[in-house]
Amino acid sequence: MNWKAIAIIVSLLCVACSARQTGTFTLRSSVVAEGDTLPIEYTGFGAGATLPLEWSGAPTATASYALIMHHVASPTDIHWYWVLYNIPPDVESLPKNVTGVGKLGNNSVNGRMEFTPPHSKGPGPKTYTLTLYALSQKPAITVADSLVNRAVMLDAIKDITLDSAMLHVVYSRPDSPQAASSPTSPGRTCRTQYR
Repeated sequence: MNWKAIAIIVSLLCVACSARQTGTFTLRSSVVAEGDTLPIEYTGFGAGATLPLEWSGAPTATASYALIMHHVASPTDIHWYWVLYNIPPDVESLPKNVTGVGKLGNNSVNGRMEFTPPHSKGPGPKTYTLTLYALSQKPAITVADSLVNRAVMLDAIKDITLDSAMLHVVYSRPDSPQAASSPTSPGRTCRTQYR
């Protein structure tokens, strides 16, 4: 079994305790299919854009959505790049470089309340998982906004998740000297405004 398969399995296990999956609720992107390679524009080696996303089949009782993008480096080392919650129930898509929708949590790269793009540090392909949660109400957050990380969000939604949908994308760090000296550094992020 390769690392890609292991990462997907661990990712599914991490979500299983807090999310039901019916198969009718689906998450997709117009620029990358399930299991395919993430275009460089959506990584730290490119523009660092957020993926355009769209979904369908959410439960009729959905009152809010939450979105998390993460990568399982090992069972004890999980990185997250995007925590977005309080997405209104009538929203069914997020455009590239979305702004003005929902509320941001922090990321594990720089700790800021913003999306930060994947910037693979090691060799070989890595799997990044975007999970959209359909919730029966808005999450009750009991910590400061700046402390809303992946674990806080998963804890806040564990009893209010109606269904979830996932999109897995794969990315390998470019090995060329040009990529290594790219003006887009690991600290560069896509800073967007959210309410």
